[in-house]
Amino acid sequence: MTDKKRTTIVLFSGDYDKAMAAYIIANGAAAYDHEVTIFHTFWGLNALRKDENIMVKKGFIEKMFAKMMPRGADKMGLSKMNFAGFGPKMIKDIMKKHNAMPLPQLIEMAQEQEVKLVACTMTMDLLGLKQEELLENIEYAGVAAYLADAENGNVNLFI
Repeated sequence: MTDKKRTTIVLFSGDYDKAMAAYIIANGAAAYDHEVTIFHTFWGLNALRKDENIMVKKGFIEKMFAKMMPRGADKMGLSKMNFAGFGPKMIKDIMKKHNAMPLPQLIEMAQEQEVKLVACTMTMDLLGLKQEELLENIEYAGVAAYLADAENGNVNLFI
């Protein structure tokens, strides 16, 4: 029996470019036969949000968070040079010209490669996110589950 190498990534950032880096690394590691986990917490959870508005019961503060946060990976801003939303449009055009895969497709590829996508349940509670608002076929867990994966990890990243 051969032990697979493990890669774990904490995706804390809600920036398009940082999430893209996390998913490029995850897909690369999976292609090299690593067992990969991406633990999405705080603003990184936005990468897992569905694009459409899902009607779920929320309190006032939870509704405000929902309105302020980008709905889905494609609506996330850049960490630098966001320019009120113009920066992401520019980078996506450049990516298209260079045949680079956009973030939503990188997420799909990760799921196809059986990368374990985990949504932090504590952060979901804090931000008022419900399972119905997130992508299908992801897992839900707390920090203890991430630490169990990271404990045996060969590569552990925080993005």
